[in-house]
Amino acid sequence: MSAQVPLRPADESGGSQAVKAQLRLREMILAGDLPGGARIAELTLVERLGVSRTPIRAALMRLEQEGLLEVLPNGGYAVRTFSERDVADAIELRGTIEGLAARLAAERGVAAVVLNEARACLADIDGLLEQPALDDEGFTQYVRLNQRFHVLLAEMAGSTVLARELERVVNLPFASPSGFVVVQANSPRARDMLIVAQDQHRQVLDAIERREGSRAEGIMREHSRLAQRNLREAVGGPHLERMPGMRLIRQRGQ
Repeated sequence: MSAQVPLRPADESGGSQAVKAQLRLREMILAGDLPGGARIAELTLVERLGVSRTPIRAALMRLEQEGLLEVLPNGGYAVRTFSERDVADAIELRGTIEGLAARLAAERGVAAVVLNEARACLADIDGLLEQPALDDEGFTQYVRLNQRFHVLLAEMAGSTVLARELERVVNLPFASPSGFVVVQANSPRARDMLIVAQDQHRQVLDAIERREGSRAEGIMREHSRLAQRNLREAVGGPHLERMPGMRLIRQRGQ
């Protein structure tokens, strides 16, 4: 393998600007500052973000790869919109990949240190769910811990291929493991739903430790069905505007 040429300072600066532009543009899209279907004007972004066109173009290309933008026939990009079926398919895909990751983890075995991290993460979630109700801070902590557990689950498979594909699908905000927690936060069944999800976390970890691959895969496929249920409650619901990226989902008939 040939040696890599070290990046010059200018290259590092350009790469950093592209990453910053990508993060800022993603925030603008999810916040609705760049509405669904809107054509992206490069010069406007240059002025708004204060960077040159080169990092802007690199950021747009990366966001198109993530699935938040689409290439227009005559050139340029537009903010994508998604049907309810698109979102359901993305959640189903996440469940399929996470199920495969859980099965491989069970079949291949997992290092004790990673299992211990996962147990500690679930113990912290248990502590949160001991409260009779969760306030906004509690739900924020749940989102952080839930995301941490799912990251550890992907790590357990020991597959860079699966990790890369999973990262691609969860970059869509509504396909992430915690994409619809805000719906649960505003539901009278909020704590009950989180307890069900936590029990599934416990069950999949048990299956992985027992080397029961098929069981582990089935649990994670079923786990994604909770997000499907929350999607149906979210679309057209009273809390739609509070959910990042939900403005990109087209209502039926649109």
